Amino acid sequence: MDDTPPDHGSGPEEPAAAPASSVTSRRMLMLGAVGASTVVAIRPALAQTTGSVMNCQIPVPGPADAGKYIDRDGNAVPPGPLGAIGGLLGGPYPPPPRPFTGEEVRRALNGGAYLPGTNYSTNSAYLKYINKLKMGQSGYTCFVSVQNPRS
Repeated sequence: MDDTPPDHGSGPEEPAAAPASSVTSRRMLMLGAVGASTVVAIRPALAQTTGSVMNCQIPVPGPADAGKYIDRDGNAVPPGPLGAIGGLLGGPYPPPPRPFTGEEVRRALNGGAYLPGTNYSTNSAYLKYINKLKMGQSGYTCFVSVQNPRS
């Protein structure tokens, strides 16, 4: 009689299957690591977006209307004889010396301050112009971002 145990296969022994709970725990740890790195990557991006929204620029008037003045209703109009004394007679007002930043526009829209270098009349006219911006016009994206901050 042969005392040799019967052969159940010639290949290497397969490892015993891990318990289901350890597989689940391992998978959760891996998912947690991926999730944490995603949060770390997104938060700086949101902070950068918020910062860029407040530093974006809104020209008044935009490049398409360069050289035009802004009337009291917020329309870009050709400079006329009233341009030199627009502040006295209600416009048209000359364009500001530089574009406004998103932060400046946000504060002015919220009633916290006038746009820099403006008085009541010019601030009102420039804000009306900004409120009339349409898609495709210079400053429109900045204006929409100021109205809908992501922070």
